[in-house]
Amino acid sequence: MRARSRRSFIKLASAAAAASAMPLRTARAAGSVDLAPAAAGKVSFPLGIASYSLRNFTLEQALAMTRHVGLTRASLKDMHFPLTVTEVEAAAVVAKVKAAGLELSTIGVVYMTTEDEVRRAFTVARWAGIRFIVGVPDKPLLPLAERMVKETGIGLAIHNHGPDPRPFGAPEEGYRAIEKMDRRMGLCLDVGHTRRLGLDPADEFARFFDRILDVHIKDVSAADKSGSTIEIGRGVLDIPKLLRTAVKLKYAGTFHFEHEKDAADPLPGIAESVGWVRGYLASL
Repeated sequence: MRARSRRSFIKLASAAAAASAMPLRTARAAGSVDLAPAAAGKVSFPLGIASYSLRNFTLEQALAMTRHVGLTRASLKDMHFPLTVTEVEAAAVVAKVKAAGLELSTIGVVYMTTEDEVRRAFTVARWAGIRFIVGVPDKPLLPLAERMVKETGIGLAIHNHGPDPRPFGAPEEGYRAIEKMDRRMGLCLDVGHTRRLGLDPADEFARFFDRILDVHIKDVSAADKSGSTIEIGRGVLDIPKLLRTAVKLKYAGTFHFEHEKDAADPLPGIAESVGWVRGYLASL
């Protein structure tokens, strides 16, 4: 990040990072360090966790860690919400999320390589009571996915994977594949993978805003295939531009933090990233 931008909010970011590293009860007691209320009137989108960040932990641990950094929503990956569940088991997962004081925003990323996998994903999503799935169906399966969207009313946000060998690399690939389909067929913009393609995530966010249902927010160490996840503010993404763009366009979806680094001990990096984002939003 540019030095001038950093100086403009570093104190706020530091305070927010401190709040994120404390249990919620302690952070609220501290008063001035909880920056979410300061931004509430200006920011239209909530912050959540993509639970792949916490893949080495149980569902209960992942939910507690999400609460610990003050996030309100959870997008659950299959290690926390297996697609093999029964309807009763799905209800139990949802109940645990609610008991933790969180909202189950979506499930994913869900890979779909067969028709059965497409149908199964939408069945579980219906049991979970979510509005959309973050998924990656193989391209020939998109018509079936659209039919399932129409039948269930549950949307599908296609996740882009940058230079990795997945069906959709750039956001535009997903967009062009679904632009003539039901408008509940949308995108999950992974800003890290987008930057690894040499693209500006803020520009891509604005270009395809009409179909963006979800965002995976992270920073990366390089703007090419070698880039890997790093704490927000330490990498090559222009996160301030991305956040300003989202605020300007009145984005109402969720920014889910996806911290793939330090799988055995991710909480410090997640707390730092959450604090950085909160600090910047509070400084707007």
